[in-house]
Amino acid sequence: MVEQGTANASVRTDMLAESRQIIDAARTSGVVLRLIGGLAVRHYCVAVEFCDRDYSDIDMVGLSRQMAGIQDVFGSLGYNENIKVAVATGKRQLQFYRECTHRDASAHYFIHPDDHVDIFINTFRMDHDISLKNRLKIEDYTISISDLLLSKMQIHSINEKDIRDILTILKDIPGGEEDVKGIINTRYIAGLCANDWGLYSDVMQNLDKCTGFLLHYPLTNSEKDKIRGKLAVLSPRIRNHPKTLKWKLRAKLGSTFPWYRKIEDQGIEVSDIQGDLQKHERTR
Repeated sequence: MVEQGTANASVRTDMLAESRQIIDAARTSGVVLRLIGGLAVRHYCVAVEFCDRDYSDIDMVGLSRQMAGIQDVFGSLGYNENIKVAVATGKRQLQFYRECTHRDASAHYFIHPDDHVDIFINTFRMDHDISLKNRLKIEDYTISISDLLLSKMQIHSINEKDIRDILTILKDIPGGEEDVKGIINTRYIAGLCANDWGLYSDVMQNLDKCTGFLLHYPLTNSEKDKIRGKLAVLSPRIRNHPKTLKWKLRAKLGSTFPWYRKIEDQGIEVSDIQGDLQKHERTR
């Protein structure tokens, strides 16, 4: 009999391997696809037991000029396209699906009715927009680590899994000021925030949350110190970066007008993290 934790891990490993196979197949065809979301964070995990969780789908980013090539790649891999997604989003997002191929299920892992891949075209659009059109070749399998971190920090009503993803990146990835493999480019992140008051506000709010909630995670003192050290660099780097006129004008309006796109999700409290930790321990 396969143990519960082993079954969960095998499914997640399958999904990450599947993601890499898709990207490799696309690369062979000259098509650029890069992983985003929780599975992209999982790609960089040093301590898998901290960052591992249930993943409902695969999220990627591709280029509008290669849309036909993207469709061909997924067709060759046995996927069908959900045309409704392309129509509903004005081709800003695509979705492909096929029969679920996951090998195991347990009481704590839901086998999906199908495997599906969501693809953002050119731009990551959630609470805020992050243009990735010219940034997809920094890493081999994921969007740049800087953009990956930013995709989590930009969430207005952040949830526990995204806090965990932010802490994972800060714990495991070194910082710097260049767009190179395996580095968080703090200058790039600060520059984007200096041009967008709304993005700046949500990023700074979430960095503060990370500092507070860090106390509730079962990390070693060394790991917590490493994260605090990154936060101590990143927060002032963003706060002190010279702001654009656009930022300053929007800042005058403050929260009087909406500054983020509303996404249906719930924020977190300390009790959410404590409950998640208890669930995590039960499923190990």
